[in-house]
Amino acid sequence: MAFYISQEFSEAEEWFKNLRDEIVSELEKIEKNKFPEVSWLANEDGGGNRTIIKGKIIEKGGVNFSSVGGKFNKNMADKIPGTMENLSYHATGISVVLHPKSPHIPSMHFNTRYLETEKQWYGGGMDITPCLLFEKEKDYHQQLKSMCNKHDKEYYDKFKKWCDEYFYLKHRAEPRGIGGIFFDYLFLQKRIEGETRKENPNFDFVKDVGIFFKEYAINLINNLMNKSWTPEDKDTQLKKRSRYVEFNLLYDRGTRFGLETGGNVDAILMSMPPMAKWD
Repeated sequence: MAFYISQEFSEAEEWFKNLRDEIVSELEKIEKNKFPEVSWLANEDGGGNRTIIKGKIIEKGGVNFSSVGGKFNKNMADKIPGTMENLSYHATGISVVLHPKSPHIPSMHFNTRYLETEKQWYGGGMDITPCLLFEKEKDYHQQLKSMCNKHDKEYYDKFKKWCDEYFYLKHRAEPRGIGGIFFDYLFLQKRIEGETRKENPNFDFVKDVGIFFKEYAINLINNLMNKSWTPEDKDTQLKKRSRYVEFNLLYDRGTRFGLETGGNVDAILMSMPPMAKWD
């Protein structure tokens, strides 16, 4: 795409694109099927591609890559760093949402992104939403903490708290799921001449979050996909999914960002479950 404006942008774009392909490949192995990749173009500059997974194990899933550019409207610019004098932006990222057919397998969400305005930063995170009792909750959080600790001992507590606060349905006074980590505004860190530290430690963290999600999600699906469930379990799952829908339509920043910047509507709304139920 013609709008690369930095080496960091190009590196992030390549990483997100390759990770997207790896995740799709792993899901195709689970489903023993191939799923088409659909490309799309943004209204201003750039575009992306998405793969919708619909199979025997994943009732509906989406794996999306995007790399876009344009100008923020003035209402959005007030909330975005580096847009006081220049409304232009470039953004690239990957987003994944999985809604398994089995009520025993949690819905899973992951995204990481890189944005450039007059400033440059990374954001993203992952969280899971069990529908039934999830015996591995403590182990899940411990694994996340271990991954975060490799980069900064304060990351897990800080980003878990942010996740818990972000994925909270205020109108119902309840969390969407059991959380994970959520982070934003990890600004680009460049090496000062003569320093021996890593040139871009925040990008290294972002990459590790992506690797963690890929391995955790695939292992969890493989371990639980053959466990039997009852009609009552499925009913509980559909009711829990309604909370997922409510959050994404009312609160999700990525949904609002995509819609307000002219993104691909189908890619933006791929996070919606195929079926949900309200009492």
